[in-house]
Amino acid sequence: MRTELGNPKLAAYAPRLEGLRVLVLGLGKSGLSAAKLLASKGARILAADQSRGRVVEEAAAAVRALGGEARTGGHARELAGQADLVVLSPGVPVSVPVVAEARRLGIPVWSEVELASRFCRGRVVGVTGSNGKSTTTSMIGTVLRIAGIPGGTGGNLGTPFTDLLAEDGPAAVHAVELSSFQLETIEAFRAVVAVVVNLSPDHMDRYPSFDAYARAKARLLETQRAEDAAVLNLDDPESGRLSGSVRGRGYRFSTRQEVEAGAFVRSGTIVLRADGGDAEILAASELPVPGEHNVANAAAAAMACRLCGCEPEAIARGLRAFRALPHRLEFVASVDGVAFYNDSKATNLDAAARALRSFPAGKVHVILGGKDKGADWPALGPVVRERARRVLLVGEAAPLIRSGLQGCVPLIDCGTVETAVRRGFEEAAPGDVVVLAPGCASFDQYENFEERGRDFRHAVEELVPGGDHHA
Repeated sequence: MRTELGNPKLAAYAPRLEGLRVLVLGLGKSGLSAAKLLASKGARILAADQSRGRVVEEAAAAVRALGGEARTGGHARELAGQADLVVLSPGVPVSVPVVAEARRLGIPVWSEVELASRFCRGRVVGVTGSNGKSTTTSMIGTVLRIAGIPGGTGGNLGTPFTDLLAEDGPAAVHAVELSSFQLETIEAFRAVVAVVVNLSPDHMDRYPSFDAYARAKARLLETQRAEDAAVLNLDDPESGRLSGSVRGRGYRFSTRQEVEAGAFVRSGTIVLRADGGDAEILAASELPVPGEHNVANAAAAAMACRLCGCEPEAIARGLRAFRALPHRLEFVASVDGVAFYNDSKATNLDAAARALRSFPAGKVHVILGGKDKGADWPALGPVVRERARRVLLVGEAAPLIRSGLQGCVPLIDCGTVETAVRRGFEEAAPGDVVVLAPGCASFDQYENFEERGRDFRHAVEELVPGGDHHA
């Protein structure tokens, strides 16, 4: 078998995988989760990963325990010829030779979310964008559960979509965060409600252009049907790139103006407008997370939940109950009047700018740096000049950032997050804020952004021996 077309084994729903040879590329959370599902369906698994780290070797051992074969340290082109189907983890680019060879041979290439979607009996609310998608997804999940609607919350957020199938059923509504990497290879995957929180240049180290990145995001909209709904950001000019991809009913959200259909803020209150009527949800000041961007996230989440049938009162209760996710503008502690916030998930310039705008101008000591993703650092200059008191530079990208922000505010080379926390505390005055909003990936010094955030938290906790701080 070399093509999916007309093959009943790879049907859009509940494909028959027994005996099929499936190549799983990448042994992170998504790859291992996919392997477990495949094994439960009787597939013959060959898994491969480029690296040989401890986590990967443990995952490889888990695949072997499932009865599959696992290789680490590379995924050679010739592996494609041994497969009937390729399942791709988001960390593996579609441009790698083994994927290119699979496509040349006519072998289907699915993302893990595509695989999961083919066994999902419930509905999906899909959330994508450049910044805020994890928070928005989690807000949606919180509201849905408070409204009594079963299902899971995950995807790119941390729990693979495949794992959410344990909470699946005809009545389930799953809140699923989707990265551009996951969306590149979807076909049958469908979100009954699609939310695009915003669009800004990101992952320019993986995509040849911003347009290519936007096209990957657009797949979420292109796989919808006419009866589905799409919720886009009216305040974000770049989101207009996706308007032509909308296949379902269109809604907008805004914190700056009223919309014809969707969510907006009026006199400080989030309002939903659908079917000609307005429903006030809650005051923006009641949200338990700071920043205008989180008001926008809440508006998008509220509209998505309303489209899923949630009543306004349940939406309000869910948003009030929401708590900030770890590493997303997370308050860590106040030490001698200096507040510390962990926004390690701010891995691009737009996210770093949002973090800076969340605090009073001139009060912010911001930690920037890590592994550069092709960012235009001078573009961050205006918001740094307006909001920051100083920049604390860390990681591999420090020279690039120094060059791009020279002359904006004092720039201090710190090397590590731990040093940056100590230096920021020394320089800060009571009422100031030290925030980790690196604008970069973490892979120069850390396994992932979570590890970087934990390092930041630990460094803050070390500032006062004995833990004499207020968390």
